Amino acid sequence: MNYTKVTVKGGARTELHDMLSLTGAEISVNEMPAGGCVPFVHAHKQNEEIYLILSGKGSMIVDGETVALEAGDWLRVSPAAKRQMFAAPDTGVKYICIQVKAGSLGGYSATDALI
Repeated sequence: MNYTKVTVKGGARTELHDMLSLTGAEISVNEMPAGGCVPFVHAHKQNEEIYLILSGKGSMIVDGETVALEAGDWLRVSPAAKRQMFAAPDTGVKYICIQVKAGSLGGYSATDALI
């Protein structure tokens, strides 16, 4: 079979790497309650992170700068950047985080298609 399908019903964090047998990315679906936060500041050795805010509001501190986030926003964070995410005090935030090795994209869309 050349595909894998899963259904994500919700929860604080669902990592899709194993569920989808991913070989080039890590994807997680995350729900953070109002006033919640990722409990640590972190960076990565080689993975950039791409965030899509699905609903709610929050912010991320990236290398000391606060970046406001709301539904519809996309944010890319370089591997070495120190980051920590927060939900707004009055509303939770639901988001997708995609991790991929920085600089690994060899082709995309039409340039990677076999027609």
